[in-house]
Amino acid sequence: MDIQLLKEICKVPGAPGFEQRVREYLINELEGIVDKVLIDPMGNLIAIREGLDDRRVMVAAHMDEIGFITTHIGEFGMVKFHTLGGFDPKTLTAQRVIIHGKEDVVGVMGCKPIHVMDAADRAKPVKIQDFFIDTGMKKEELEKLISVGDPITRERELIEMGDCVNSKSLDNRVSVYILLETLKKLKGKTLPHSLYAVFTVQEEVGLRGAIAAASGVDPFFGINLDVTLAYDLPGAAPHEQVTKLGEGTAIKVLDGRTICDYRMVQFMKDVAKEKKIKYQLEVLPAGGTDTAGIQKHAIGGCIVGGISIPTRYLHQVIEMAHKEDIDNSINLLYHCLMQIGKYDWSFK
Repeated sequence: MDIQLLKEICKVPGAPGFEQRVREYLINELEGIVDKVLIDPMGNLIAIREGLDDRRVMVAAHMDEIGFITTHIGEFGMVKFHTLGGFDPKTLTAQRVIIHGKEDVVGVMGCKPIHVMDAADRAKPVKIQDFFIDTGMKKEELEKLISVGDPITRERELIEMGDCVNSKSLDNRVSVYILLETLKKLKGKTLPHSLYAVFTVQEEVGLRGAIAAASGVDPFFGINLDVTLAYDLPGAAPHEQVTKLGEGTAIKVLDGRTICDYRMVQFMKDVAKEKKIKYQLEVLPAGGTDTAGIQKHAIGGCIVGGISIPTRYLHQVIEMAHKEDIDNSINLLYHCLMQIGKYDWSFK
C-alpha cells in the first residue's frame, strides 16, 4: 500500500458542498493516467478511459466527508454550527476541528462540563445542539478570519495501527484512494468498455453528486466504492456484524437504498474466486450509498453493484480499516474492469 498517498488524501478537507481542495488534488494525481478529465456543473470530477466500445462503465467514489458548517460566531470566539452529514454526537467531546475561512482556524468541540451538571443532565446523552467550537480567540479577531457559511472538518491524521489504518475521513477517502490506484494499474491496458471514473460530491447529504453524474454519464454498468459497517466488536451478535476487518473486500448485496443486480453480484463473486481475492458479502439493512444514485438515475437503466471496504467506527471522529481489505478491493475492481466485457449479462 501507498500509505503516504492515502494519508494525504484523507488529510485534504472536503465537507459536502466544499470539495474543491480534494478535486484539485486529484486533478494533479490523474495527469497522464487517463484520457480526459472533466468537471460537471455540480463539481463531480470525471476521469475517462476510452474502451473498445461505447458501452459505459461508471465507477464512483465520493470525495466529501462528514463535516459541519458555521452558523454563528459568538462571544469569546465561540462558534455554533450545523452538521453536514450524520455524526455520532458522543464522539465529539473535546475533539479538534478546523474552520476553513480566509485562513484555517483550529478549534475544539466544547459542551457543558460534567462538574456543573445535575444528575438529570448527566443521565441524558449529549446532543449536537449542545456543542460549540472554542477557538481560543476574541470574537473581533475571529471575525476577520471566518464567517457564517464556512465549512468545518475534523482534525486527525492517518496513522497505522497493527494491520490497520486509522484516520478521519476514511469514509470515503479510502475509496478515492482505491479508485485512483486502480486507474494507475489500468494505465496502458486495453479496456473492453469506456470507463468513467467519477469522484462524486455531496454523497453524505443525499447522494446528490452521483444522481447528477449518473444522469449525465448514463452508464450501462455501475460500480460504487464506499465503506461499510464492520461491527466485529465485543458484544456484537454474529448476525449484527455485517462485515469483519481482515476478512476481505465486501461485495454489496444490498443496503437500505439499493438491491444490487444479482448478475453483478455473481460476476464479482466469480472474479474474486478466479483471482483468489479474499471477499465477504455485505448485507447492510440500513443506510445508503451512491450505488442507489447510479442505479436509479442512469437514463437507460444500469446493471449496478458495489465494492465495499469494511470499516469500524463509521461516522465518528476516527475510522479504521484493514490494509489487506483495501488491497483486495483494488484487485477486485481492477479484474472486474478487465473482465466485464467477457461475462454473459443476459437474464437467466
